[in-house]
Amino acid sequence: MASSSTASSPVIPARPRFWIELGYGFAAIGAVLFSTKGIAIKLAYREPIDATLLLALRMALAVPFYAVIGWLALRDRRRRGQPRPSVELLGRAAFVGILGYWVASYLDFYGLEFISAQFERLILFTYPLFVVIFGALFFRQPMKLSAVAAIGLSYLGLAVIFVENIGEPGSHVAWGTFVVLISALAFAMYQLLAKKVIAELGPQLFTCVAMGAAAVLVFVQFILTRPLSEISAVSPHVWWISVYLAIGATVLPSFFMSAALHRISAQANSAIATLSPVMTVVLAVAILGEPLTVTGVIGALLVLASVGWFTLIDRRGR
Repeated sequence: MASSSTASSPVIPARPRFWIELGYGFAAIGAVLFSTKGIAIKLAYREPIDATLLLALRMALAVPFYAVIGWLALRDRRRRGQPRPSVELLGRAAFVGILGYWVASYLDFYGLEFISAQFERLILFTYPLFVVIFGALFFRQPMKLSAVAAIGLSYLGLAVIFVENIGEPGSHVAWGTFVVLISALAFAMYQLLAKKVIAELGPQLFTCVAMGAAAVLVFVQFILTRPLSEISAVSPHVWWISVYLAIGATVLPSFFMSAALHRISAQANSAIATLSPVMTVVLAVAILGEPLTVTGVIGALLVLASVGWFTLIDRRGR
């Protein structure tokens, strides 16, 4: 199912298996790194800080990395004799980035003000199902029964853990659940829209443009809603957490995700990414002191089994 842009490359037919296997590895690494994001956010929320300020700190610390890497990517394009990206292509990358790294990210940060890290990750990772559904509805992608069954097994595992957490009282939990669910919808559309743009622009340059555009909106949101004096009140502890959020939970996993989407399908990438809630459960227990139950372990094992199954299905389908 190679796109026209990838089919024109003379090297892809000589290394399809290695190319695809790299995609699976990149997707798994990105999922593990992204799983630490909720843990870091919950640690920051133990001090007086909200989603708008924390997201602005994260982006402010991450943008310099994207600026340098984007400049290097443009330089490499010139050296290879490739034309500069069109304004239309850059605009599409910016739009996709705003959807995935501002809309989805802000809603995720905001939702974590009301629910636990484990609960947030379980809700957020309903997005693979939306990838499959939206792909079939809007992008004419096939919906294989075997893939649906594999994702169904994944959601069975998530549901097992979800049911245990749904009994948490309070209307704020319901609001947080709704906000993170909308974040999952936005992230599913990001996955589907990003793949074609990445194929045309390249994963590195796409990620830099996407993150840069999202950062602009994050900064505008902060300037319009918060006094700049709030930055001076941030504690050193939160600054260090923000540094980790910027590098370990933003810069590195965003490049791994883009590289994965360049090599494997959005459905495969989203299914492998269900490793993230499993890792979040482990880290939430170890770092945040959240309880680990037999139900949680069973759910995690079901998710792991579904990821392995879906990976085999996707590889055999190529």
